[in-house]
Amino acid sequence: MSKSLNILDRNVPGLDQILTPEAQTFLVELQTRFNPRRLELLAKRHERAAQLAKGGAFNFLPETKSVRESQWKVASTPADLQDRRVEITGPSEPKMMINALNSGARCFMADLEDSLSPTWANCILGQVTLTQGVRRTVQFDSPEGKQYRLKEKIAVLLVRPRGWHLNERHVTLDGELMSGSLFDFGLYFFHNAKELLARGSGPYFYLPKMESHLEARLWNEVFNFAQEYVGLPGGTIRATCLIETLPAAYEMEEFLYELRVHSSGLNAGRWDYIFSAIKKTSWRTDLTLPDRSMITMTVPFMRAYTELLVKTCHTRGAHAMGGMSAFIPSRRDKEVNDRAMAQVEADKKRESNDGFDGTWVAHPDLVELATRCFDEVLGSRPNQKEKLRSEVSVKPEQISDLTIPGGKITEAGFRNNVSVGLQYIEAWFRGNGAVAIFNLMEDAATAEISRAQLWQWIHRGAKLDDGRAITREMYAKIRDEEIAKLGGREKGQIGQAADLLDELVLADIFEEFLTVPAYEQLK
Repeated sequence: MSKSLNILDRNVPGLDQILTPEAQTFLVELQTRFNPRRLELLAKRHERAAQLAKGGAFNFLPETKSVRESQWKVASTPADLQDRRVEITGPSEPKMMINALNSGARCFMADLEDSLSPTWANCILGQVTLTQGVRRTVQFDSPEGKQYRLKEKIAVLLVRPRGWHLNERHVTLDGELMSGSLFDFGLYFFHNAKELLARGSGPYFYLPKMESHLEARLWNEVFNFAQEYVGLPGGTIRATCLIETLPAAYEMEEFLYELRVHSSGLNAGRWDYIFSAIKKTSWRTDLTLPDRSMITMTVPFMRAYTELLVKTCHTRGAHAMGGMSAFIPSRRDKEVNDRAMAQVEADKKRESNDGFDGTWVAHPDLVELATRCFDEVLGSRPNQKEKLRSEVSVKPEQISDLTIPGGKITEAGFRNNVSVGLQYIEAWFRGNGAVAIFNLMEDAATAEISRAQLWQWIHRGAKLDDGRAITREMYAKIRDEEIAKLGGREKGQIGQAADLLDELVLADIFEEFLTVPAYEQLK
């Protein structure tokens, strides 16, 4: 007897278009074949964390030494992915997709993960929008009467499914929740892979939140099965792995090796990486990081991981992609705008001079600036993979030494974390996963830093730069003051957001992802 999915809510626009009987059969196959291994690998994450908490140390894996020391390359890059000097990212929704595809960026990463609040309606709309984007039929008409349409020349489309740790609670199989990763990947691939190839492109993905090369191996197995299922050659799929967890920084070569037939590079996912660094060292009673604004790409541990990433990618023939500039240009405050644009320019010049082949931006107004920075280095070349960075030598302890000279915790930094946490979670509950706050585009990754730092500061007895001890009482006082600035607990869903932030910040045990308990409350 064949299995079938149980879809808990069918009253969503576009659902019948996306969750066709044929697509559901494919999802059943993915879930049946690969979800048991996914759950095993998630359990291994907790085992590894427990070992570290008992005094273990981060290191390059002895069992994969032969991979690091042998000669091999990833598959050659498809023609339309050779030049990735600027990529723009954002949620998969019609207006965002049109603006991003039209932005002049070489690529657009349509995000089904950190910048998409996973309401059931958003998840289905995201798939509908992707299908329309591939076929160039996506349109949007604003309430004010403005029409949004695609230009003749548009960016290359990449898609980021949810990470292995996330479920899709609106779909079950045999009483078990569907993997969010397999759901997102499966529907996009099933509906669009052949269409993309017919249009001269291909099914290109970003893979988030992995902590082990075994998790990359699982993705590779999924890709092999999916291609065979729909009748496409092996290696049709291409994937860029986000190196955005501390454990992943020790397995970059292994990630590329496991996916080498399908690999198109690695990306320095800076914001999640900072969050992961806090999370993976949460057991250390001697460690506190300073204000988020002081954890720049030039501090020692961030510098070590990005230089190693470029060297690793280019040694293996893969693209090295730089991190996100989350700044949103201000059209009202020229001084703020000029100062921020100078910071963005310095960041992109550093990346291009370090050997990165491309970078990320969150706003169309940054595309021109970022492109200019890479044009100055690349010229007419599509990338700089020939820049091997052979002089780079990174020791294991450099990656996990989170010391930041001159770092300090300020009241302003504390307040910023509280306010960002409240505002982002409140918007997320309302279905918005990409939120402009204080001239920055905040998504789940940046919100994770805010709440993780608050937890760390409170539980590690940190002090502000003026000597005041950071306590639960200080947090409660500042939280209430920031709530008042936002209009009070009754404004929107601020009260609900405050309750969740309290739960995350004050709990004795560090919650691994804010989006997991938040998802249980999402309508």
